[in-house]
Amino acid sequence: MTNVHLEQLKRSLVIMKKDVLIYYLKGPVIIFGILIPLFLFLAFLSGSKNLPIDFLVAGLIGMTMLFTATSVSPVITPWESQMNTLERLMSCPISISTLILGDMLASVIFGTLISLVPVLIGFILGVSIFHPIILVLGIILASLCFSALGLLLATPPTNVPSNVMMVSSLVKFPLVFISGIFIPLENMPFWGKVIASFSPLTYFMDITRYSLQNSSYYHIILDFGVMIIFTIILYSLAVFLHKRTLQMRI
Repeated sequence: MTNVHLEQLKRSLVIMKKDVLIYYLKGPVIIFGILIPLFLFLAFLSGSKNLPIDFLVAGLIGMTMLFTATSVSPVITPWESQMNTLERLMSCPISISTLILGDMLASVIFGTLISLVPVLIGFILGVSIFHPIILVLGIILASLCFSALGLLLATPPTNVPSNVMMVSSLVKFPLVFISGIFIPLENMPFWGKVIASFSPLTYFMDITRYSLQNSSYYHIILDFGVMIIFTIILYSLAVFLHKRTLQMRI
């Protein structure tokens, strides 16, 4: 890695620190990242007494990861634009990819830490983790993937956070219902499985249920591979689109 790349990485870490200190104690993180998946879990738990608890806890981990990793990353750029701090950032010697990477790393840290809450809930409810290393690697990869998704949702050139949150909700809630969280994939019709295959959350749910239920999933390597591909595509699209729209915010 060259000195130039090291300098850009240091600047990404500074942006990450700024995001954590300023944005990740705001209301949207609590509401969209923690409370909404928890309420969905409790509502589903009350009507799904025939499903095993490890299946339900795996779904809670998946929902928490998705909602937390995408709770703030879509609205950081509109907030920066609204407060006229985006122009100051753009005047600094940083590339757009460095700026996006810093926002992404902040979201990754927060999503990973908050995902420990449903894991702890699982312990309290007596759920065993048969493959802890697989689960940890899956959580880290999922936080990267969903953070990249959140940054992609932030690309519309608006300085109104509520507009971005509306678009974000229109994407996240369908992902929850098509990704095998509430209905096992094997119980879905063929067309449902086809739709689920286009959701990165589906593959994270495979990894999580393999870790908690010790299921004989033979395609765990495929799950990791597909999530890596999703992460690369989503991050690349986010950088490309931000390069086209960021100047429109200033």
